[in-house]
Amino acid sequence: MLYHLYELNHAAVAPFRAAAEVGLWALRHPLNPLAESVTHKTLAATLDVFESTTRRYGKPEFGLHETEIDGKPVPVTEKIVWERPFCRLIHFEREPSAMKDVGTQPKLLIVAPLSGHYATLLRGTVEAMLPYNEVYITDWTDARMVPLTEGDFDLDDYIDYIIDMCHELGPDVHLLAVCQPSVPVFAAVAVMHENDDPYVPLSMTLMGGPIDTRESPTEVNRLATERGTEWYERNVVMTVPWPHPGVMRRVYPGFVQLSGFMAMNLDRHMDAHWAYFDHMVEGDGDSAEKHREFYDEYLSVMDMTAEFYLQTVDEVFVKHSLPKGEFTHRGKVVRPEAITKTALMTVEGEKDDISGVGQTKAAHKLCTKLAKSKKAHWEQPGVGHYGVFNGSRWKAEIAPRVRAFMAKHSKR
Repeated sequence: MLYHLYELNHAAVAPFRAAAEVGLWALRHPLNPLAESVTHKTLAATLDVFESTTRRYGKPEFGLHETEIDGKPVPVTEKIVWERPFCRLIHFEREPSAMKDVGTQPKLLIVAPLSGHYATLLRGTVEAMLPYNEVYITDWTDARMVPLTEGDFDLDDYIDYIIDMCHELGPDVHLLAVCQPSVPVFAAVAVMHENDDPYVPLSMTLMGGPIDTRESPTEVNRLATERGTEWYERNVVMTVPWPHPGVMRRVYPGFVQLSGFMAMNLDRHMDAHWAYFDHMVEGDGDSAEKHREFYDEYLSVMDMTAEFYLQTVDEVFVKHSLPKGEFTHRGKVVRPEAITKTALMTVEGEKDDISGVGQTKAAHKLCTKLAKSKKAHWEQPGVGHYGVFNGSRWKAEIAPRVRAFMAKHSKR
């Protein structure tokens, strides 16, 4: 019912939002003689904030049309190389003619989180790796856009998708999992080793992931443990309303996830919007644009299938199945100790309030038969969850270490 009310509210506000857009156009028109007056700027800023906070944000674009290699610009084209109902695999293909004089570079599969935001949240992650890697990324599909006839999608399916992608890309691929996919990626690699799969990846880098949420539990972890899976099923699982293609599919809506995230730091978001308002009144276009760029991405959310979401909450945050040796895939226990060929690197942020310090590093304790020479860990000082995979510290300090690790383990 809440999902239907959300859609109804969005429809009800639409005429006012349209009026605000018309008003903005008139107030900011270059031929308006009063456009630069404080009164008009204040009114325009008010309408801008109203429009931006009531808008439905669609799926953003990566917008990575070019990279730089050895000081030269290289065109980049997005190509879909693999596709299933709930995910597409995007290849950021660099212009072949511009790459002829560049030696072979490591093949990298970035596994984006399926946790409410689109894969474009990792735009900075991709951008930093493009000059040095043949980059692919998982582009998860908004569950409300997938018809019921395509079936369900749960944690087992997620792991199968990862394994299928590894088969598609070949045995010379490196994996990089950001946050949520650390668990299914880790499990997929273990399953491949258990099955003597010749396509096991050369390395996997797990960044800010909940391998063992008993380590330095955060507020997110505590809420899941205290409430239990049944609470989430009763309170946040809803049915997709008409006219979306996935009508009647049970999902965990993106707007609910977003509301939870924003509530955790509500004062910070309110301060940011007040600052945005002030920047527009003062004519500080650069600061206002940075605000828009961040929130255009942050407010773009997607739905997850209920079965995937509930299974993840139950296995990862409530039961702690993986570190306890009880995590299963298709009814068979996943054995991390089977991992012997794929090198493992873990990365954590000192101030991460989503995946606490030690939660990702716990993967090393589970890989009991993996040689010490194939293991590496890095804790980045001064960064939170987002800073682990985006921003200046990621580009300058974390990404170079990840690339060096992959280079070290580019051969069996």
